[in-house]
Amino acid sequence: MAKLVTQLTKCTAQTFSCATRINLFSHPVSRVSMHLSRSISTTRCLKVGRLFAKSHEWIVVNGNIGVVGISHHAQETLGDVVYVQLPAVELVVNTGEECGAIESVKAVSEIYSPVSGKILDINEMILQVPGLINVSCYDNGWLFKIELGNPDELKNLLSDEAYNLYLLSDQH
Repeated sequence: MAKLVTQLTKCTAQTFSCATRINLFSHPVSRVSMHLSRSISTTRCLKVGRLFAKSHEWIVVNGNIGVVGISHHAQETLGDVVYVQLPAVELVVNTGEECGAIESVKAVSEIYSPVSGKILDINEMILQVPGLINVSCYDNGWLFKIELGNPDELKNLLSDEAYNLYLLSDQH
């Protein structure tokens, strides 16, 4: 167990600038565990930036690049995903514009771009294994990366909390 804590602590010290090797390794294990748990909590806070469109796509933005996928609610509603059609790289899309499709055993659903911009990359892995969307819609099941055309459009998207309230409403 101590070896695992040491390895995790080293990783934490390399990953988070606020937790240096000196302050992590100069304290007894109980203090190291406290620093480690603080770092793990910090990691969760970094994922709070996910924004949602009412059409059930999500986007996480880093700089001027966004990663887009579909929400857990959307993949759950669709059922087992069997085919994914993604937009072409270099395609320029507008907010709310259809840019792909997802086919499941239940239905076919369009993919809409949550923001305007140019498609930079697509997730080749889900073309081969579409069911990855059902297993990991927020991580490995992302759809495409987009260069933001107008970052102000992010203001029109829903936070995680607002999206959850939207799901509880009759509007979706």
